[in-house]
Amino acid sequence: MSLGRPPVPASPTLEDVARAAGVSRATVSRVINGIRNVDPAIQETVRQAIAATGYVPNRAARSLVTRRTGSIALVVSGAGEESEENPFHSQVFADPFFGRVASGVVGFLRPRGIHPTLMFAETDETRAQAIAYLRQGNADGAILVSTEARDPLPRLMVEASLPAVLFARPPEPIPISYVDLAHRTGAKLAADHLIARGRRRVATIAGPLDVPAAQDRLSGFRDAMAAHGHPYIPCAEGDFTLASGEAAMERLMAEHPGIDGVFIANDLMAQGALPVLRNHGRRVPEDVAVVGFDDSSAATASRPLLTTIRHPVEDMAAEMTRLLLAHVDDPDRAVTSVIFEPSLVVRDSA
Repeated sequence: MSLGRPPVPASPTLEDVARAAGVSRATVSRVINGIRNVDPAIQETVRQAIAATGYVPNRAARSLVTRRTGSIALVVSGAGEESEENPFHSQVFADPFFGRVASGVVGFLRPRGIHPTLMFAETDETRAQAIAYLRQGNADGAILVSTEARDPLPRLMVEASLPAVLFARPPEPIPISYVDLAHRTGAKLAADHLIARGRRRVATIAGPLDVPAAQDRLSGFRDAMAAHGHPYIPCAEGDFTLASGEAAMERLMAEHPGIDGVFIANDLMAQGALPVLRNHGRRVPEDVAVVGFDDSSAATASRPLLTTIRHPVEDMAAEMTRLLLAHVDDPDRAVTSVIFEPSLVVRDSA
Protein backbone atom coordinates (compact mmCIF):
# COMPACT_ATOMS: atom_id res chain seq x y z
CA MET A 1 0.00 0.00 0.00
CA SER A 2 1.38 3.40 -0.98
CA LEU A 3 1.75 5.85 1.84
CA GLY A 4 1.50 8.75 -0.62
CA ARG A 5 3.20 12.09 -0.27
CA PRO A 6 3.34 13.82 3.09
CA PRO A 7 0.81 16.63 3.41
CA VAL A 8 2.06 20.08 2.44
CA PRO A 9 1.99 22.39 5.48
CA ALA A 10 -0.63 25.09 5.13
CA SER A 11 0.70 28.59 4.60
CA PRO A 12 0.21 30.95 7.55
CA THR A 13 -2.88 33.11 7.21
CA LEU A 14 -3.98 36.52 8.40
CA GLU A 15 -5.91 34.74 11.16
CA ASP A 16 -2.69 33.06 12.33
CA VAL A 17 -0.95 36.42 12.53
CA ALA A 18 -3.91 38.01 14.33
CA ARG A 19 -3.96 35.15 16.86
CA ALA A 20 -0.19 35.44 17.48
CA ALA A 21 -0.42 39.22 17.88
CA GLY A 22 -3.59 39.18 19.98
CA VAL A 23 -5.39 41.57 17.66
CA SER A 24 -8.18 41.41 15.10
CA ARG A 25 -7.77 40.25 11.50
CA ALA A 26 -8.77 43.76 10.39
CA THR A 27 -5.93 45.30 12.42
CA VAL A 28 -3.41 42.97 10.82
CA SER A 29 -4.76 43.90 7.39
CA ARG A 30 -4.42 47.62 8.13
CA VAL A 31 -0.79 47.19 9.24
CA ILE A 32 0.11 45.12 6.18
CA ASN A 33 -1.52 47.63 3.84
CA GLY A 34 0.25 50.57 5.42
CA ILE A 35 -2.89 52.27 6.73
CA ARG A 36 -1.65 54.74 9.29
CA ASN A 37 -4.39 54.85 11.93
CA VAL A 38 -2.82 52.02 13.93
CA ASP A 39 -0.96 52.61 17.18
CA PRO A 40 2.85 52.25 16.60
CA ALA A 41 3.17 49.73 19.44
CA ILE A 42 0.44 47.56 17.86
CA GLN A 43 2.12 47.89 14.46
CA GLU A 44 5.36 46.56 15.97
CA THR A 45 3.52 43.68 17.66
CA VAL A 46 1.92 42.74 14.35
CA ARG A 47 5.26 42.92 12.51
CA GLN A 48 6.79 40.59 15.11
CA ALA A 49 3.87 38.19 14.70
CA ILE A 50 4.33 38.24 10.92
CA ALA A 51 8.00 37.34 11.37
CA ALA A 52 7.19 34.62 13.93
CA THR A 53 4.49 32.95 11.81
CA GLY A 54 6.31 33.33 8.50
CA TYR A 55 3.26 34.94 6.93
CA VAL A 56 3.86 36.29 3.40
CA PRO A 57 1.31 38.85 2.17
CA ASN A 58 -0.22 38.25 -1.24
CA ARG A 59 1.44 41.06 -3.11
CA ALA A 60 -0.99 41.03 -6.02
CA ALA A 61 -4.03 41.23 -3.74
CA ARG A 62 -2.40 43.92 -1.66
CA SER A 63 -1.67 45.99 -4.76
CA LEU A 64 -5.33 45.86 -5.78
CA VAL A 65 -6.31 47.32 -2.39
CA THR A 66 -3.55 49.88 -1.92
CA ARG A 67 -2.66 50.64 -5.57
CA ARG A 68 0.96 50.28 -4.45
CA THR A 69 3.67 48.01 -5.84
CA GLY A 70 5.75 47.67 -2.67
CA SER A 71 8.77 48.86 -4.68
CA ILE A 72 10.56 52.10 -5.47
CA ALA A 73 13.13 52.90 -8.14
CA LEU A 74 16.60 54.09 -7.17
CA VAL A 75 17.63 55.88 -10.36
CA VAL A 76 21.23 56.97 -10.93
CA SER A 77 21.17 59.35 -13.86
CA GLY A 78 23.56 61.40 -15.94
CA ALA A 79 23.64 63.45 -19.10
CA GLY A 80 26.37 61.94 -21.21
CA GLU A 81 26.82 58.89 -23.38
CA GLU A 82 28.77 56.01 -21.86
CA SER A 83 31.81 54.61 -23.67
CA GLU A 84 33.09 51.06 -23.99
CA GLU A 85 36.25 52.12 -22.17
CA ASN A 86 34.40 53.72 -19.25
CA PRO A 87 30.75 52.63 -19.09
CA PHE A 88 28.41 54.69 -16.93
CA HIS A 89 27.69 51.92 -14.41
CA SER A 90 31.43 51.42 -13.88
CA GLN A 91 31.82 55.12 -13.14
CA VAL A 92 29.02 54.88 -10.59
CA PHE A 93 30.37 51.82 -8.79
CA ALA A 94 33.87 53.32 -8.62
CA ASP A 95 32.60 56.14 -6.38
CA PRO A 96 31.88 55.17 -2.73
CA PHE A 97 29.20 57.87 -2.59
CA PHE A 98 26.68 55.78 -4.51
CA GLY A 99 27.11 52.76 -2.27
CA ARG A 100 26.37 54.97 0.71
CA VAL A 101 23.18 56.25 -0.92
CA ALA A 102 22.03 52.68 -1.63
CA SER A 103 22.81 51.66 1.95
CA GLY A 104 20.69 54.48 3.34
CA VAL A 105 17.76 53.70 1.03
CA VAL A 106 17.81 49.94 1.70
CA GLY A 107 18.23 50.48 5.45
CA PHE A 108 15.09 52.60 5.54
CA LEU A 109 12.99 50.38 3.27
CA ARG A 110 13.86 46.89 4.51
CA PRO A 111 11.95 47.07 7.83
CA ARG A 112 8.92 48.30 5.88
CA GLY A 113 8.88 45.39 3.44
CA ILE A 114 9.58 47.67 0.46
CA HIS A 115 12.24 46.90 -2.12
CA PRO A 116 14.28 49.20 -4.37
CA THR A 117 14.94 48.57 -8.05
CA LEU A 118 18.27 49.99 -9.25
CA MET A 119 18.15 51.74 -12.62
CA PHE A 120 20.75 53.65 -14.65
CA ALA A 121 19.56 56.50 -16.87
CA GLU A 122 22.41 58.21 -18.67
CA THR A 123 21.07 58.41 -22.24
CA ASP A 124 17.84 59.56 -23.90
CA GLU A 125 16.85 55.92 -24.34
CA THR A 126 17.48 54.85 -20.74
CA ARG A 127 15.81 57.99 -19.39
CA ALA A 128 12.72 57.17 -21.47
CA GLN A 129 12.82 53.62 -20.10
CA ALA A 130 12.91 54.92 -16.52
CA ILE A 131 9.94 57.22 -17.14
CA ALA A 132 7.98 54.40 -18.81
CA TYR A 133 8.80 51.98 -15.97
CA LEU A 134 7.27 54.37 -13.45
CA ARG A 135 4.29 55.35 -15.61
CA GLN A 136 3.42 51.69 -16.06
CA GLY A 137 3.13 51.32 -12.29
CA ASN A 138 6.15 49.07 -11.77
CA ALA A 139 7.31 51.24 -8.84
CA ASP A 140 5.56 53.75 -6.61
CA GLY A 141 8.12 56.52 -7.12
CA ALA A 142 11.79 57.29 -7.62
CA ILE A 143 14.83 58.32 -5.62
CA LEU A 144 16.97 60.30 -8.09
CA VAL A 145 20.72 60.60 -7.82
CA SER A 146 21.94 62.78 -10.65
CA THR A 147 25.62 62.87 -11.56
CA GLU A 148 25.61 65.94 -13.83
CA ALA A 149 24.08 69.40 -13.69
CA ARG A 150 22.72 69.22 -17.24
CA ASP A 151 20.87 65.97 -16.57
CA PRO A 152 17.29 66.41 -17.87
CA LEU A 153 15.74 63.54 -15.88
CA PRO A 154 14.60 65.53 -12.80
CA ARG A 155 12.63 67.91 -15.01
CA LEU A 156 11.22 64.98 -17.02
CA MET A 157 9.99 63.41 -13.78
CA VAL A 158 8.28 66.65 -12.79
CA GLU A 159 6.67 67.04 -16.21
CA ALA A 160 5.37 63.47 -16.02
CA SER A 161 3.88 64.16 -12.53
CA LEU A 162 5.74 61.16 -11.09
CA PRO A 163 6.57 60.98 -7.34
CA ALA A 164 10.30 61.63 -7.05
CA VAL A 165 12.84 63.03 -4.58
CA LEU A 166 16.25 64.30 -5.67
CA PHE A 167 19.59 63.99 -3.91
CA ALA A 168 20.99 67.56 -3.83
CA ARG A 169 19.56 70.87 -4.93
CA PRO A 170 18.59 70.91 -8.61
CA PRO A 171 20.72 73.25 -10.73
CA GLU A 172 17.57 74.91 -12.06
CA PRO A 173 14.45 75.80 -10.05
CA ILE A 174 11.91 73.02 -10.56
CA PRO A 175 9.12 71.84 -8.22
CA ILE A 176 10.78 68.68 -6.86
CA SER A 177 11.53 67.73 -3.27
CA TYR A 178 15.19 67.31 -2.43
CA VAL A 179 17.63 66.59 0.38
CA ASP A 180 20.94 68.41 0.47
CA LEU A 181 23.89 69.39 2.65
CA ALA A 182 24.94 72.85 3.82
CA HIS A 183 28.03 72.66 1.59
CA ARG A 184 29.18 76.23 2.26
CA THR A 185 29.17 75.51 5.99
CA GLY A 186 31.32 72.45 5.40
CA ALA A 187 33.79 74.43 3.32
CA LYS A 188 34.01 77.04 6.08
CA LEU A 189 34.83 74.29 8.58
CA ALA A 190 37.71 73.23 6.32
CA ALA A 191 39.00 76.80 6.00
CA ASP A 192 38.80 77.43 9.75
CA HIS A 193 40.67 74.20 10.44
CA LEU A 194 43.51 74.98 8.02
CA ILE A 195 43.91 78.46 9.49
CA ALA A 196 43.89 77.01 13.02
CA ARG A 197 46.72 74.70 11.91
CA GLY A 198 48.76 77.76 10.93
CA ARG A 199 48.45 77.37 7.16
CA ARG A 200 48.75 80.60 5.20
CA ARG A 201 49.50 79.60 1.59
CA VAL A 202 46.35 77.64 0.90
CA ALA A 203 44.91 76.32 -2.38
CA THR A 204 41.88 74.24 -3.32
CA ILE A 205 40.85 71.53 -5.75
CA ALA A 206 37.21 72.11 -6.75
CA GLY A 207 34.69 69.68 -8.15
CA PRO A 208 33.05 70.26 -11.56
CA LEU A 209 31.78 73.82 -11.40
CA ASP A 210 28.54 73.17 -13.25
CA VAL A 211 27.43 71.17 -10.17
CA PRO A 212 25.76 73.25 -7.42
CA ALA A 213 27.48 71.33 -4.61
CA ALA A 214 30.90 72.00 -6.13
CA GLN A 215 30.05 75.66 -6.61
CA ASP A 216 28.95 75.97 -2.98
CA ARG A 217 32.06 74.22 -1.64
CA LEU A 218 34.34 76.49 -3.65
CA SER A 219 32.55 79.76 -2.87
CA GLY A 220 32.11 78.82 0.78
CA PHE A 221 35.82 78.08 1.11
CA ARG A 222 36.90 81.26 -0.67
CA ASP A 223 34.55 83.41 1.41
CA ALA A 224 35.76 81.86 4.65
CA MET A 225 39.41 82.30 3.67
CA ALA A 226 38.73 85.94 2.72
CA ALA A 227 37.22 86.46 6.17
CA HIS A 228 40.54 85.19 7.56
CA GLY A 229 42.42 87.76 5.45
CA HIS A 230 43.28 85.58 2.45
CA PRO A 231 41.45 87.02 -0.56
CA TYR A 232 43.15 84.92 -3.27
CA ILE A 233 42.92 81.14 -3.24
CA PRO A 234 44.49 79.27 -6.18
CA CYS A 235 42.13 76.66 -7.61
CA ALA A 236 42.37 73.66 -9.92
CA GLU A 237 39.17 71.98 -11.07
CA GLY A 238 38.56 68.23 -11.03
CA ASP A 239 35.51 66.06 -11.67
CA PHE A 240 35.22 64.22 -8.33
CA THR A 241 37.26 61.23 -9.59
CA LEU A 242 40.56 59.96 -8.19
CA ALA A 243 42.39 60.56 -11.49
CA SER A 244 41.17 64.15 -11.67
CA GLY A 245 42.43 64.80 -8.16
CA GLU A 246 45.85 63.55 -9.19
CA ALA A 247 45.90 65.77 -12.29
CA ALA A 248 44.64 68.84 -10.40
CA MET A 249 47.29 68.42 -7.71
CA GLU A 250 49.98 68.24 -10.38
CA ARG A 251 48.72 71.56 -11.81
CA LEU A 252 48.74 73.21 -8.40
CA MET A 253 52.27 72.02 -7.66
CA ALA A 254 53.48 73.31 -11.02
CA GLU A 255 51.89 76.73 -10.57
CA HIS A 256 52.03 77.17 -6.78
CA PRO A 257 54.80 74.95 -5.40
CA GLY A 258 54.91 76.78 -2.06
CA ILE A 259 51.40 75.91 -0.86
CA ASP A 260 51.17 74.62 2.70
CA GLY A 261 47.50 73.64 2.79
CA VAL A 262 44.85 72.41 0.37
CA PHE A 263 41.12 71.88 0.63
CA ILE A 264 39.90 69.21 -1.81
CA ALA A 265 36.20 69.06 -2.66
CA ASN A 266 35.81 65.31 -2.17
CA ASP A 267 37.76 62.46 -0.60
CA LEU A 268 38.26 60.53 -3.82
CA MET A 269 40.12 63.46 -5.41
CA ALA A 270 42.09 63.89 -2.18
CA GLN A 271 43.10 60.23 -2.33
CA GLY A 272 44.46 60.89 -5.81
CA ALA A 273 46.24 64.07 -4.71
CA LEU A 274 48.19 62.62 -1.76
CA PRO A 275 50.68 60.52 -3.81
CA VAL A 276 51.39 63.56 -5.99
CA LEU A 277 52.45 65.54 -2.92
CA ARG A 278 54.71 62.66 -1.85
CA ASN A 279 56.24 62.48 -5.33
CA HIS A 280 57.09 66.18 -5.05
CA GLY A 281 58.81 65.62 -1.72
CA ARG A 282 56.04 67.28 0.31
CA ARG A 283 55.12 65.59 3.58
CA VAL A 284 51.48 65.48 4.73
CA PRO A 285 50.66 67.10 7.10
CA GLU A 286 54.08 68.51 8.03
CA ASP A 287 54.61 70.44 4.78
CA VAL A 288 51.09 70.48 3.33
CA ALA A 289 47.90 69.98 5.33
CA VAL A 290 45.08 68.33 3.37
CA VAL A 291 41.35 68.44 4.11
CA GLY A 292 38.86 66.45 2.03
CA PHE A 293 35.08 66.36 1.90
CA ASP A 294 32.49 63.56 2.37
CA ASP A 295 34.04 61.26 5.03
CA SER A 296 33.73 58.37 2.62
CA SER A 297 35.67 55.10 2.54
CA ALA A 298 38.32 56.93 0.50
CA ALA A 299 39.16 58.99 3.60
CA THR A 300 40.12 55.91 5.59
CA ALA A 301 41.78 54.22 2.60
CA SER A 302 44.12 57.20 2.16
CA ARG A 303 47.58 57.37 3.72
CA PRO A 304 47.75 59.33 5.87
CA LEU A 305 44.17 58.99 7.02
CA LEU A 306 42.27 61.95 5.68
CA THR A 307 40.90 64.83 7.73
CA THR A 308 37.58 65.57 6.06
CA ILE A 309 34.13 67.11 6.26
CA ARG A 310 31.43 64.62 7.24
CA HIS A 311 28.64 64.33 4.64
CA PRO A 312 25.95 62.14 6.29
CA VAL A 313 24.96 60.47 3.03
CA GLU A 314 23.26 57.43 4.58
CA ASP A 315 21.06 59.61 6.81
CA MET A 316 20.24 61.87 3.87
CA ALA A 317 19.29 58.90 1.67
CA ALA A 318 17.01 57.59 4.41
CA GLU A 319 15.35 61.01 4.66
CA MET A 320 14.89 61.10 0.87
CA THR A 321 13.13 57.75 1.08
CA ARG A 322 10.89 58.95 3.91
CA LEU A 323 9.95 62.01 1.85
CA LEU A 324 9.21 59.88 -1.21
CA LEU A 325 6.88 57.59 0.71
CA ALA A 326 5.13 60.67 2.12
CA HIS A 327 4.59 61.93 -1.44
CA VAL A 328 3.29 58.51 -2.49
CA ASP A 329 0.83 58.54 0.43
CA ASP A 330 -0.29 62.09 -0.38
CA PRO A 331 0.16 63.06 -4.05
CA ASP A 332 -0.96 66.62 -3.25
CA ARG A 333 1.75 67.08 -0.62
CA ALA A 334 3.79 70.24 -1.19
CA VAL A 335 7.37 69.81 -2.38
CA THR A 336 9.93 70.38 0.34
CA SER A 337 13.66 70.48 1.04
CA VAL A 338 15.66 69.13 3.97
CA ILE A 339 19.18 70.49 4.54
CA PHE A 340 21.64 68.52 6.68
CA GLU A 341 24.57 70.02 8.60
CA PRO A 342 28.17 68.85 8.02
CA SER A 343 30.85 68.32 10.68
CA LEU A 344 34.66 68.21 10.76
CA VAL A 345 36.36 64.82 11.21
CA VAL A 346 40.01 65.28 12.23
CA ARG A 347 42.43 62.51 11.31
CA ASP A 348 46.09 62.58 10.28
CA SER A 349 46.31 64.71 7.12
CA ALA A 350 45.64 68.09 8.73
